[in-house]
Amino acid sequence: MSEQRINRQRRKTKETDINLTLNIDGSGETQIDTGIGFFDHMLDGFARHGFFDLKVQVKGDLIVDTHHSIEDTGIVLGKAIRYALKDKKGIKRYGSCILPMDETLVLCAIDLSGRPYFAFEGEFTTERVGYMETEMVREFFYAISYNAGMNLHMKILSGTNNHHMIEGLFKSFGRALDEATAKDPRITDILSTKGSL
Repeated sequence: MSEQRINRQRRKTKETDINLTLNIDGSGETQIDTGIGFFDHMLDGFARHGFFDLKVQVKGDLIVDTHHSIEDTGIVLGKAIRYALKDKKGIKRYGSCILPMDETLVLCAIDLSGRPYFAFEGEFTTERVGYMETEMVREFFYAISYNAGMNLHMKILSGTNNHHMIEGLFKSFGRALDEATAKDPRITDILSTKGSL
């Protein structure tokens, strides 16, 4: 069996102190404590449905709001994805998922191209779910895409329940990333005409 793709990241600023470990080749085990219950639930859904082992410990300035804690977690997770994949040799590179969740339908498509780009379409009708501001969903995935060097497209195709819409996005991201990071025995080098990603 090939070596597991694992990366550990630490980010400490005046606003947050984050420790994160990601195992791309995991089984969906999680240990998550960000201080934001709904965000913990979303990260757990991402990891379980992507079969990633994820440990996250965040101490943030929640007395201000959730912005720094969620955005910085996205920065750290994006870096962990990038460094865990190393040279990306043998991976499928592309992944996508259209995921239903009750009345909600979401789309996520990924290219691990090394070129960051983020496109998001969707509207939320509440300011927060639990203690998490809904506007932070976009900020979180933007931070991941730019720090992972990932082309990431996300769309809420339909839905009325904000909890379902956000949870659908996190789960579809997990499934799409699982596909993109999967190794294919037919890919003996790097899946690019340039020879690098």
